[in-house]
Amino acid sequence: MVGHTYILTTVCHYRRRWFDDPAAAEIVMDRLRDIDHGGHARSLAWVVMPDHVHWMLELGETPLADVARRFKSSSALGLNRLHSRGGTLWQPGYHDHAVRSDRSLREHAMYIMANPIRAHMTEQLGDYPYAWCIWPITP
Repeated sequence: MVGHTYILTTVCHYRRRWFDDPAAAEIVMDRLRDIDHGGHARSLAWVVMPDHVHWMLELGETPLADVARRFKSSSALGLNRLHSRGGTLWQPGYHDHAVRSDRSLREHAMYIMANPIRAHMTEQLGDYPYAWCIWPITP
């Protein structure tokens, strides 16, 4: 529904760590930005982990399933071009969670931004290069 906020999580096929490659992570971040610029959704926070993506978004006119399909399709196409390959990038489907309150927005944004800390990929919020949030994030 227009204006509703969701967290969408999608995982790489066989949990392959495609996004250890900075160029691959950049492709994913560019596709997230493209969806924003196209008016399909407004990103509130995201993190591109080595084998999955967490994305908090506010829907525009485009239904969630179509936004997810657009993201997964365009990022897979970009990554396959980067590596001169064909094949599956993402597991089928995705997990979504509706965010129901303003307080919950901030808590979920913090969860997303702290994902690299929990995975021992960085020690401090804001140091992970493949994460972004619309709000300033402080612990």
